Amino acid sequence: MNFRTSLRAGLTGLALATLTAGVALAQAPATPPVPNKGDVAFMMSSTILVLLMTVPGLALFYGGLVRTKNMLSVLTQVFAIVSMVCILWVAYGYSLAFTNGGGLNDFVGGFSKAFLRGVDATTVAGTFSNGVYIPEFVYVCFQMTFACITPALIVGAFAERMKFSALLLFTVLWVTFIYFPMAHMVWYWGGPDAVGNAAKALAEAGADGKAAAQAALDAVNADAGMLFKWGALDFAGGTVVHINAGIAGLVGCILIGKRVGFGKELMAPHSLTMTLIGAALLWVGWFGFNAGSNLEANGTAGLAMLNTFVATAAAALAWLFVEWAVKGKPSMLGMVSGAVAGLVAVTPAAGFAGPMGSIVLGLVAGAVCFVFCTTVKNALGYDDSLDVFGIHCVGGIIGAIATGILVNTTLGGAGIPDYSSKPGELAVGAYEFGPAVMSQVKAVLFTIVFSGVGSAILYKIVDLIVGLRVTTDQEREGLDIAEHGERAYHS
Repeated sequence: MNFRTSLRAGLTGLALATLTAGVALAQAPATPPVPNKGDVAFMMSSTILVLLMTVPGLALFYGGLVRTKNMLSVLTQVFAIVSMVCILWVAYGYSLAFTNGGGLNDFVGGFSKAFLRGVDATTVAGTFSNGVYIPEFVYVCFQMTFACITPALIVGAFAERMKFSALLLFTVLWVTFIYFPMAHMVWYWGGPDAVGNAAKALAEAGADGKAAAQAALDAVNADAGMLFKWGALDFAGGTVVHINAGIAGLVGCILIGKRVGFGKELMAPHSLTMTLIGAALLWVGWFGFNAGSNLEANGTAGLAMLNTFVATAAAALAWLFVEWAVKGKPSMLGMVSGAVAGLVAVTPAAGFAGPMGSIVLGLVAGAVCFVFCTTVKNALGYDDSLDVFGIHCVGGIIGAIATGILVNTTLGGAGIPDYSSKPGELAVGAYEFGPAVMSQVKAVLFTIVFSGVGSAILYKIVDLIVGLRVTTDQEREGLDIAEHGERAYHS
């Protein structure tokens, strides 16, 4: 989901590790401060908005795009995924994502908070300001909604042909072995107080204490996920959510195969009205997704909110006008698809880019995603039913790489906070184009390989256990009746 910080500073001749987006849980003070009620209310509202994105938002968006005989199946799949991941998250997902994993800490957390052991109404989670915390229960819920929506996004790639039992088994395996580790690698870190206090202790240490203070600082920097330590900026989930789900969807639609009649029969959306309602709910809910990823109700949350407005609008218009020029008519489906592409692209950049940079990002994402969802998809012939790859993976890649550019303060970006400065005197670190962009490229490539290969293995395991696909007769009848024994409509 979400974290907007990085450390780029050299201390006593030793460069500190570059940090980006994570959560400060382990380093809460012995006597934690009372969380600000405004921040708490903001985060609770943001959490509810992210749930709104998934049910009903994503469910209706996807449901309207399939044929009538599969409408109910898509709604059921999305709702079931959300319900299942909620339970997995509190059982062990939160612990795997946001605790120290010992020898595997670069890749995944441990089980120290399995079944929320040690988490209660008094424990707190850090934000991105020194000395500012929110209740850990609120943070658990907020991150849970990200874990819920990510596997639900994958559904659109193989809609109308996958067994419900296979989907549920795949979801359990995928969030366990792909999503939870990715969340840890990108977002887990010790927090601003840990970094700031260790750097302050080093600066104030006498000659005799320098070595010990440096060792303490090195230990703080080492307690983070691998991509976080690489310096990969991801404010709200470009890699963890969108590229991750998008590439898994592409692999799935290829391995499962094309729908019966694909390319020969008309497979038009059955209700673009439902799709528009779903897209509108997605846009509304996305403010919780992006602004909430700041973890505090302050100016940076306001920046993320503004960027979520303008990037989305720009992408919707870009897709609309490009489609108009290419096909001769502007479509409503194209416009809302562009809006979702803009939401995806601005997700990693929401708290880093400036508003003008976000507009440019939206324009690029809308146009490029249109090309991938039409020209590239048709040329390669894969049946990504609802364009999960073309919108989420491609849009996520554009946004992730662009974040490394748009964070530059000379381009109106917010800059990269330097938590090695004394707590309470936060400064913005120096920006270097090459390292910033390369960190993003490395994170994108790693996510594609990790999720792509890992997902392929999991699909094969599921296929061996229960089989991935319904029979041809069941597919022609429609999954509503074949899989669930009921219809979405009775007229």
